Amino acid sequence: MEPKKSQNNIVFIKHSKRGGWTTTPFILGSVLTLTMTSGGLIGNLIVYLITKYNVKSIDATQLFNVVIGCMSLFPIVGAILTDSYYGSFAVIAVFSFVSLLGITLMTLTASLPSLRPPPCTNKLLPCESPSKLQYGVLYAILGLACIGIGGTRFTIATMGADQFEEDSNSIAIYFSWHFFMFYVATVISTTVIIYVQDNVSWTVGFGICVVCNIVGVILFLSGRKFYRKSRTKGSPFTGIARVITAAVRKRKVSSANHQYNYDINDKSTTIPSNSFRFLNHGALKIESDDLKTRTWSLSTVQEVEDLKTLIKIVPLWSSSVMLSASIGMFSNFVILQALTMDRHLGGSTFQIPSSSFLSLDVLATCITICLLDRLIFPMWQKLTGWSLAPLQIIGLGHVLNVAALVASAIVEIQRLHAARDHHLTGLSMATTAIVPFSALWLLFPLTILGISQAFLFPGQISLYYQEFPTSLRSTSSAMISVIVAIGFYLSTAITGLIRKNTRWLQDDINDGRLDIVYWVLAAIGVVNFGYFLVCAKMFKHKLDKQDQTLDNVSSS
Repeated sequence: MEPKKSQNNIVFIKHSKRGGWTTTPFILGSVLTLTMTSGGLIGNLIVYLITKYNVKSIDATQLFNVVIGCMSLFPIVGAILTDSYYGSFAVIAVFSFVSLLGITLMTLTASLPSLRPPPCTNKLLPCESPSKLQYGVLYAILGLACIGIGGTRFTIATMGADQFEEDSNSIAIYFSWHFFMFYVATVISTTVIIYVQDNVSWTVGFGICVVCNIVGVILFLSGRKFYRKSRTKGSPFTGIARVITAAVRKRKVSSANHQYNYDINDKSTTIPSNSFRFLNHGALKIESDDLKTRTWSLSTVQEVEDLKTLIKIVPLWSSSVMLSASIGMFSNFVILQALTMDRHLGGSTFQIPSSSFLSLDVLATCITICLLDRLIFPMWQKLTGWSLAPLQIIGLGHVLNVAALVASAIVEIQRLHAARDHHLTGLSMATTAIVPFSALWLLFPLTILGISQAFLFPGQISLYYQEFPTSLRSTSSAMISVIVAIGFYLSTAITGLIRKNTRWLQDDINDGRLDIVYWVLAAIGVVNFGYFLVCAKMFKHKLDKQDQTLDNVSSS
């Protein structure tokens, strides 16, 4: 067994019996069960808040957005801990136990009535709100869940990819299977578990999540002898900070009579690229620099190029923030729409849980990923001789997202017409009246949204994994989560702004104009797509950057 120095910050331990596809049953099994845990906890949270905590509908969606935002921020914390200090295995193990604690305590809120306000029995009277203590307990539990679920979600994705060699095509295949398992687990949690919560018992439903979490922990720990482990070598962010500090200190130093400090292992790059030339000063060697010890006055060329890569990718990354915000608002409003629609299948007494409608979105994503990976992309490459780049795949996701919002607006217009035709608007009731309009119409926008996400998220994680510096691989995967976090926080702010300045969003959505909200989001999506096209046009891939650097070397 010998170390393999393939990354700046992480030294992989090379072992003939470790890594590869042998590890995937343990990793993907953990992804399946841990995702079922998070889906069962979060997927029906809006309904749980409305029915058990007497929270008003729009307030419940805003609280849900905050929870998702927090849950999506913690992956970046997990990524930093992984890349800088403890490695993937330790971080995933610890955070999965925190997740288990959170879901166990959530089960207690369902089983102990003292932790919730009294049930709302009279629909004509206002319901009693939770006490400060009850809110405090709920927030603490949701905080633990955010830390536990967020800390494992994208760290485990990167750990799975790290089991393969960097030049192996297996990484792309692994990511496809990872997202497939993720979406399959989401479908199971948003159908089976949510059905149990709505029709059997919330305690039993959350209890199933506890069992899933325990199984996930056991599966993950069982594969510890097969994982390709890594030793961390300090924070890569320290090197980035060193570049900025050194560049500022040497801003007046001319590069004419000085050499650049480059890594011994970096044989292809001896001078930095021409972009963001100011940062190149950080790698200039002067007489006062001590090359034997790392100081804050000298960085390496590789550290300079890593920082440039991050700067170049930020505009492209930011184009997905508004996209995430619209997806968050769409998902929340679909649940509120389903709560007010006829959810029966035909003439049967079976009623689909409102939160389970989101499984249609996830199911469409699963099917689309399989078709893209096994049929459409190979056929496209065979017919044209070239494959779609990640940016092109993401662009298709933008277009389909706008189409989903347009379809949602059309469905909502028809739902409001049915509500007015049956005189279900303007009623003073604690809950919204059910409109005799089939909730199955939501299938169309949800399917389009699911197809769009099959293009968006795998395309984004593939792009960032390829383009980010190798020392920030875990961070690159977590960047998707940061997009989701900022997007959901932004959706909370947008929802609050709309409520404050218009009457489009009412607690009784039969009295509002949710269709106008969808049209506004679609218009914003069109503008955001234009911004994405500009960013994609200006973006320089890592390969282009290396070619440019080599040209600089030859010309010098």
